[in-house]
Amino acid sequence: MERRGMTVLVLGDGGREHALVWALRQSPRVDRVLATTENAGIGELAEVVRPTSEAGDSPLVDLAIREGVDLVVVGPEQPLVDGIADQLAEKGIPVFGPSRAAARLEGSKVFAKEFMLRHGIPTAACRIVSSAEEAREAVRSGLFGYPLVLKAEGLAAGKGVILAADEAEALAAVESLMVDRALGSAGDRLLLEECLLGREISYLALSDGTDYLPLPVAQDHKRAFDGDEGPNTGGMGAYSTSALLDPALEAVIRATIVEPSLAGARAEGFPFRGVLYCGLMLTAEGPKVLEYNVRFGDPETQAILRRLESDFAELALAVAAGRLGSVVPRWSDEVSTCIVLASGGYPGAYEKGKPITGLAAAAALPGVVLFHAGTRRSADGQAVLTNGGRVLGVTARAANLSEATTLAYRAVEAIQFDGMQYRRDIGHAGEPGSAL
Repeated sequence: MERRGMTVLVLGDGGREHALVWALRQSPRVDRVLATTENAGIGELAEVVRPTSEAGDSPLVDLAIREGVDLVVVGPEQPLVDGIADQLAEKGIPVFGPSRAAARLEGSKVFAKEFMLRHGIPTAACRIVSSAEEAREAVRSGLFGYPLVLKAEGLAAGKGVILAADEAEALAAVESLMVDRALGSAGDRLLLEECLLGREISYLALSDGTDYLPLPVAQDHKRAFDGDEGPNTGGMGAYSTSALLDPALEAVIRATIVEPSLAGARAEGFPFRGVLYCGLMLTAEGPKVLEYNVRFGDPETQAILRRLESDFAELALAVAAGRLGSVVPRWSDEVSTCIVLASGGYPGAYEKGKPITGLAAAAALPGVVLFHAGTRRSADGQAVLTNGGRVLGVTARAANLSEATTLAYRAVEAIQFDGMQYRRDIGHAGEPGSAL
């Protein structure tokens, strides 16, 4: 009797999850990819299924059991912080994603900072405050000078970090987060941090709790507008190239940040299984951790997975099964660029339901793949409509950064929807030492 291929369930509905579905669909090990989203791009590649309200541990766990799922890949952070990995593991369902205990590294910025300090992991100097009065006193003391970084403790959908240029802005942030409760309970406690200066990169590593494998490094672009101006966003574009890090610096990152982080998690009783995202600042004093994420970044995932030339399902299952040491992934030496197309007004208020044209023409360009972040099908199924702040991730892969970026912007020119906005300088900072 022929052995059936895997059934994989992907949780999440954005561009990151579309990239994960896209990578899984290329695996010869996988027969079915399931998703629970109305994302139009994911719907073209995955079988869309819906959790039911049947009695049980969790609608998602019940869904995985009902569909005979062999592996669950968790995209966003909230289900991990809520403990979905623990619930699945209790039912014997392999899951790519850390436990609730390990997910605190992202779910609580205070926990993460204290974890770093316990294990000697380089990070920004900080003060933790638990009340508005304490926060105001700390701000007025000028403890770290300006600009000053203020971070809400809990998950805040990318809106919990404020860079205050002066005391007035810092006090206004305290009022917003701790008095007006703009982000709800995420503002129960704040971190006040020194502002680190340098070049920011995203360093990700897969871990099965014992072994780990670094992923190709990526450069994200958080600010909304060209020249790193405007408010912070979930990410307006990214590129991935080996030239972002020289081997000596990468060895320092692994020895002083990645390995102590994973060793610390084991020592504290929550071995990390999944992908550990280290947001780093390369300062004059060496690399320092800005934040941990406990899942793939978005849009870094789109850029990184475009460079994977081996089987992502094999990698994900090895992480879940604790045998990552037996897998050797292959990565392309080529470079990838991802440009995010966003709705007008993002990251503030924006409208949905705008028809998108030019998708087929853009996707037809050699080396281009479109990842849908916030889209849905019209009621008659004939049109693709905007359905979020970030709408599309236009990715291109080519021999070098200049070619990949040029190709990505060619694809962008083919796409239109009302109010479309995007940065025109993604990748233009270039590879260190390049003439781009």
